[in-house]
Amino acid sequence: MRRKVKNRNIVKPDPVFQSEKIEKFVNYVMERGKKNAARSIVYGAFDAIKEKEKVENALEIFDTALKNTAPQMEVRSRRVGGANYQVPREVRAERRSYLSMKWIILAARAKKGQPMHLKLADEIILASKNEGEAVKKRENTHKMADANKAFAHLAW
Repeated sequence: MRRKVKNRNIVKPDPVFQSEKIEKFVNYVMERGKKNAARSIVYGAFDAIKEKEKVENALEIFDTALKNTAPQMEVRSRRVGGANYQVPREVRAERRSYLSMKWIILAARAKKGQPMHLKLADEIILASKNEGEAVKKRENTHKMADANKAFAHLAW
């Protein structure tokens, strides 16, 4: 079993929503250390969600999107006697949230022809409705884990 990471970075809550989850999301959106640019993208996405979905609190949509894209199982490669096996494993809570955020961001970056905050808002809305690329990624991950159940006994 993995030992605990001793010096994990503790994120302070973001200034607008007072949420650590959103601050982590901002950190994942950030490129080349440009945190203000990442913040404006994320907050712009939340404003666009409020506008498109006509809701007061965009955080609820964001939370359901994260819940819908978080994988329960994943496959990890394991080498046994010269052969590589895809062994299904349960995903830890921290990794689950990391993967769901990362998949939403990557799906938004893959789209073309719009500013990033609008692409991100669209992907979050789609994920909250159980649609979109990030949800497809989760489904594919679950299918892979399901297809390789035979190798579950190799889990370490």
